Amino acid sequence: MTVLVTGAAGFIGFHTARALLDRGERVIGLDNLNSYYDVRLKEARAALLGERAGFTFARVDLADREAMAALFAAHADIAGIVHLAAQAGVRYSLENPFAYIESNVTGQLVLLEEARRLGRLRHLVYASSSSVYGGNAKLPFSVGDRVDTPVSLYAASKRMDELMAHTYAHLYRLPQTGLRFFTVYGPWGRPDMAAFLFARAILAGEPIRVFNHGEMRRDFTYIDDIVDGVLAALDRPPADGGVEAPHRLYNLGNNRSEKLTDFIAVLETALGCRAVRQFEPMQPGDVAETYADIEASRRDLAFAPKTTIHEGIPRFVAWYRRYYG
Repeated sequence: MTVLVTGAAGFIGFHTARALLDRGERVIGLDNLNSYYDVRLKEARAALLGERAGFTFARVDLADREAMAALFAAHADIAGIVHLAAQAGVRYSLENPFAYIESNVTGQLVLLEEARRLGRLRHLVYASSSSVYGGNAKLPFSVGDRVDTPVSLYAASKRMDELMAHTYAHLYRLPQTGLRFFTVYGPWGRPDMAAFLFARAILAGEPIRVFNHGEMRRDFTYIDDIVDGVLAALDRPPADGGVEAPHRLYNLGNNRSEKLTDFIAVLETALGCRAVRQFEPMQPGDVAETYADIEASRRDLAFAPKTTIHEGIPRFVAWYRRYYG
């Protein structure tokens, strides 16, 4: 099967593309290699994928309608799409809001328009985010909860992605599954995420910024568990009975909410260094706690995360030391 993976040079996209290649799929990896974070890290991921048989890389911007049309015309055999490309980051959405509309909204719309014309497409899986739950006070977060109170533009753009996906599933019977990811970490991770930011600062002897004065909890989810969930979703397109839209939403999280201070302590142990904590107020657009209810994911996708932070953080640290010396 030929699978298009958007954001293939990104953190989750890289690992997903690699897992698809491992099981014998042909992968077309799309990425625009933007400069939101160090392009060299993205290039290194893409280079590793480029060494694999069955992988084709396309440097294309999702929002470029002509380039996307050309890509789909050249690869009419695409049978699966894993859409992971996005402008990420909650805090950056306060600085550059237009980037989120261009990539996350316009980009997904362009993708949907091309996807609905593909004759062989079986399923489109796309990334949403736990951020859509906004200021929801009910824990754990369930896919049945209301998600109409986003607290960041990033969250609003991801909720818009879900609504557009549902609309295209209804209008064009395009089978789609949206996955709400919960704080993904691991080797080859994003430099703007907690594990990476903290490791870099701790090793440099610099203070780490701990928001909400440390009163934060996150459902930290290891990358291998996330990839297992993505592939399980791809292999299970929603049935189309002709009444409801063939569109489903699932949480992919670790199903445990960890104290941020505990996460830091495990990271300190793995690094063999103590952190200098700089306590700060809550940042605009952020939330104090996330916690995934994964009952539906377990039932429908056989999703079973198994990696604790005590296992996952040392793996991340080992990669970090190898990559950065």
